[in-house]
Amino acid sequence: MHLLSNEEFTMRLRRVGELRYHDKHPYHVRMHEGKLSPTQLRAWVANRFYYQQNIPVKDALILSKLPTREERRDWIQRIIDHDGREGNEGGIEAWIRLGEAVDIPREEMLDERHVLPAVRFAVDAYVNFCRLQPWPVAVASSLTELFAPVLITQRIAVFERLYPWIRPEGLEYFQARLHQAPRDADHGLELVLRECKDRREQEQAIAALNFKCDVLWAILDALGLAFPNEAN
Repeated sequence: MHLLSNEEFTMRLRRVGELRYHDKHPYHVRMHEGKLSPTQLRAWVANRFYYQQNIPVKDALILSKLPTREERRDWIQRIIDHDGREGNEGGIEAWIRLGEAVDIPREEMLDERHVLPAVRFAVDAYVNFCRLQPWPVAVASSLTELFAPVLITQRIAVFERLYPWIRPEGLEYFQARLHQAPRDADHGLELVLRECKDRREQEQAIAALNFKCDVLWAILDALGLAFPNEAN
């Protein structure tokens, strides 16, 4: 197999999102059509929080493998974005506030009582993937960020228009990601294009992105089974 050009490689990565990103999942489609009940939407918020909590964990695992100081300096911003620092509490706190905005008490978000076993299994599999795989493959798995900005823009509009019972302060997380996700996607793609030096490595990166899409899809599968549409 010949080495893909950067243009061909990027197109293959983007094609993964076109075919397999979780915005096409029936549960997600119903959410963006305004068809989820409050119970179903709260279930999504509470279960997705388990994923959100683990984003800086997987990023710390990747950080520990990056070979240069310059790469680590760039990557560490992802952890700060989610874990926060004094004066800017970060994405995890913002997601807790989303939970509060849909009437899930903070303690119920933090004690994970609403997290489904299959969601926990899928998210833990993703963290372990980033722990065990070579760092360029782990970085490639994070490239769902390529597809996120358009979806986040849509989600803000959907929540404001179709779920007016969500208090506005709950949308802070999504508003922050509008500028964070494109920055992260550009950086991650730059690393993957640089580090995948043969076709085998390129195919590993594409497979890693497929795996990440499977993780996000599995989260919604679990929600769809636990909170079927008949609950509306």
